[in-house]
Amino acid sequence: MIDFNIPPHTGAEEQYIQEAIEKRKLCGDGMFTRRCSEWMEQTLAVRHALLTTSCTHALEMAAVLTNIGTGDEVIMPSYTFVSTANAFVQRGAHIVFTDIRPDTMNLDERLVEDAVTPRTKVILPVHYAGVACDMDPLLDIARRYHLKVVEDAAQGIFSYYKGKALGSIGDYGCLSFHETKNLTMGEGGALLLQEDESLKKAEIIREKGTNRSQFFRGQIDKYTWVDYGSSYLPSELNAAYLWGQFTMFQEIQQDRMETWEFYHQAFQELEQAGYAARPVIPSYARHNAHMYYLKLEDLDTRTRFISYLKERGVMAVFHYIPLHSSPAGRKFGRFHGEDKYTTRESERLVRLPLFYGMGQESREKVVQTVKDFFTV
Repeated sequence: MIDFNIPPHTGAEEQYIQEAIEKRKLCGDGMFTRRCSEWMEQTLAVRHALLTTSCTHALEMAAVLTNIGTGDEVIMPSYTFVSTANAFVQRGAHIVFTDIRPDTMNLDERLVEDAVTPRTKVILPVHYAGVACDMDPLLDIARRYHLKVVEDAAQGIFSYYKGKALGSIGDYGCLSFHETKNLTMGEGGALLLQEDESLKKAEIIREKGTNRSQFFRGQIDKYTWVDYGSSYLPSELNAAYLWGQFTMFQEIQQDRMETWEFYHQAFQELEQAGYAARPVIPSYARHNAHMYYLKLEDLDTRTRFISYLKERGVMAVFHYIPLHSSPAGRKFGRFHGEDKYTTRESERLVRLPLFYGMGQESREKVVQTVKDFFTV
């Protein structure tokens, strides 16, 4: 059986986990947490990077930092994970879903301005599959209407928009290091910030509402409860595992890219024959080989396709059920405009196995099994 995903493991991680144990510093903000933060700041060209316990928690922190409150509105795509909406709903926000682009599955930037109301506070683009949204039009809308931009770049580590790392473009960026992502710490994420003032508040939120971070830097002689917060700081053991991956990121990325390119070339004939559509990478985007998907004719074809592959030892999976069609989506939000592509395209999309260390034999089996489906 070829799994859909296997969490990346390079062999370097154990060394750093053992080092963290020997340092007898297992809670967060130790040596490995600092190393990871500094590495992200330098590699992604962002002013501040804070490790978090998940991308969900990074989004929750961003929601607090944007001062979202009851009745405020957030514009986002419906084709995303529940955390994107939940982080703002729990602060009392109302979600305004707009349609996606059929080429990238990203928020359609041309539809956003029409969804803006006096209650709008945030635009929340989701960089699906590590392929950038068209950010310049969104930033322009945000500037003209005095809105914040929060990037859900959960899938976007090492992806770029016009040379800028995803997550570093808006006011706040949120990354994921879940085991399904290119790099992992098991469960984890990061909040990216561009302003010093935001950092001070973010550290307080992350440290249970206390100024503990300032205390450990020697800026104050004791720490205390100063504002709202929660426990968003990951363990040093998680950070040590992630540091092992950061030291090997080029090897991991090259391996994933080889699989992505192999698929993309192999399925060109299927696309030309009209059997399936391949991913589209706009000229402004540089992707990270986070996933490879095909879009089939319809839901029935996709269902048969997934079953066919599974019976032959290949795990392929669909992805999000659009949030606006869920019970919570209807309760906490509304769809602005026409659902022209969100539901239709989500029912066509199927994801193929792609993970570090997959190997050429497995790649070839996936390709051949996919091709066999269309010749049966």
